Amino acid sequence: MSSATEPEVDFRTSPSEYRHWHFEVQPPRATVTMNVDPSGGLRNDYELKMNSYDLSVDIELADLIQRLRFEYPEVSVVVLTGGLDKVFCAGANIQMLASASHGHKVNFCKFTNETRNSIEDATDHSQQVWLAAVNGTAAGGGYELALACDEVLLVDDRSSAVSLPEIPLLAVLPGTGGLTRLVEKRHVRRDLADAFSTRSEGMRGQAAVDWRLVDRLSPASRFSELIDSRVANRAASSDRPANGVGLALTPLPRKIDGDDMTWSTVSVSIDRTTGTAEIMIAGPKTSQPATAADLANMGADAWLVSAARELDDAILHLRFNEPAVGTWVLRSSGDPTRVLEAESLFSGTDSDHWLVREVRLLWTRTLKRLDVSARTLVAVVEPGSCAVGLLAELVLAADRSFMLDGTWEDADESPPPATIMITSTNLGRLPMSNGLSRLATRFWGRDDAYAVAAATEGKELLAADAAAAELVTMTPDDLDWHDDLRLMVEGRQSFSPDAVTGMEANFRFVGPETMETKIFGRLSAWQNWIFQRPNAVGPEGALQRFGSGSRPEFDPRRV
Repeated sequence: MSSATEPEVDFRTSPSEYRHWHFEVQPPRATVTMNVDPSGGLRNDYELKMNSYDLSVDIELADLIQRLRFEYPEVSVVVLTGGLDKVFCAGANIQMLASASHGHKVNFCKFTNETRNSIEDATDHSQQVWLAAVNGTAAGGGYELALACDEVLLVDDRSSAVSLPEIPLLAVLPGTGGLTRLVEKRHVRRDLADAFSTRSEGMRGQAAVDWRLVDRLSPASRFSELIDSRVANRAASSDRPANGVGLALTPLPRKIDGDDMTWSTVSVSIDRTTGTAEIMIAGPKTSQPATAADLANMGADAWLVSAARELDDAILHLRFNEPAVGTWVLRSSGDPTRVLEAESLFSGTDSDHWLVREVRLLWTRTLKRLDVSARTLVAVVEPGSCAVGLLAELVLAADRSFMLDGTWEDADESPPPATIMITSTNLGRLPMSNGLSRLATRFWGRDDAYAVAAATEGKELLAADAAAAELVTMTPDDLDWHDDLRLMVEGRQSFSPDAVTGMEANFRFVGPETMETKIFGRLSAWQNWIFQRPNAVGPEGALQRFGSGSRPEFDPRRV
């Protein structure tokens, strides 16, 4: 199989740079139209025909979803539709998948899953409901895009259909949660889901409604009326303010100097000899908004907004552009009282305000992205750290955590010892994909231990107290600190990255399963394996022979 060299990916964009999406706001509705530029792909060795997509299309979509949530409070319903005649979306571009590296394919699927999840998150938690107006063929990832919306409206024109043809045509799985959403979200019967997913031509018309594949059907002459009716119905139950003031998501400042990257509050330094990235998040340096109005006035410069956006950008940059950097060391710095001041918005009188809610949900999504990143996460708490509340989540998210017991003995002026503090933010305001807080996940099945840790809320804990509350893994003193941390990092680098990734994924998501954990844990694992099988990607495999006129040759053995 040929594999193209992947270009460096930049996830920062804005509507003035979009090549594939157009949106129009007419409150309470925003209409989002997919009209993919065939020559606007991430690489120039394939064309994005028939509204097929690659990562460049999804980067714009992810940005658009976020902007609608923050910048347009007056929008309570988003209508997603296709901009081509007879085509809604043809799904992921096959030529891109056939020629992409294995790592890029898997990362691409993970990012598209996160983007589809953000559509559902907007519907479920922002009360900005997404409706899919399927005005043409929706195949594969195109139907999966529609499935992420809360309602699927299909035009009845005798040609428009929905399908998941990946298994019969490409020997892979639908890559963005389609199988899971059929049975978990739309409650399609298992046998019907099996028949549908092995039928390349898909389903159209009343049969698609009868099988629960779409919600409503309308002839083309009345399709606009159907959309208008559903928009009015869904807008009536939303709490988004018709006269709210949006928060503009200004361009992210980022500077790359060799192996160092800096934003305004986040910095990354890569050590290629150890395959390690040090990620530092600085706490606020100035007073932070105490009310939703103050937050709106400060805008994207508010620490709660800038830190989350910059951490998200750092995670994505490292995921796609630094695949060999397998260990991320998470650090924090700053004044803990400033972090407490900033996050007090989440528990104050404005906690239910739409903008405060959006900022909290932004942190929730960013930390979820950290959770599902295929990297070893190591948290470090030392003198000068700011492991309180929001930034204590980094410690709770880590696979291992180190907290210095005491202070630096050989420093000219010994700083105060490191501390960690649990706040109400850690007790359920930022749930993981399993629906639990990271603290509750840490103590799954051990209610007594959870109660002990939760009872420390608001207390500054030294290393011994943090260890007693089981909030950190190791508490070396100054004498052992550097050796213990070095040995852990070196040991991690000596293991198979595949085995370590599988181990971490098993340990991170204990507790109840949700649709999200099934998509990331089951689908991602199977797709990762299938993308390496010759039946899919070999020289006679389905991805290589698709569109050539010759059928793939499959090894019939099941393993």
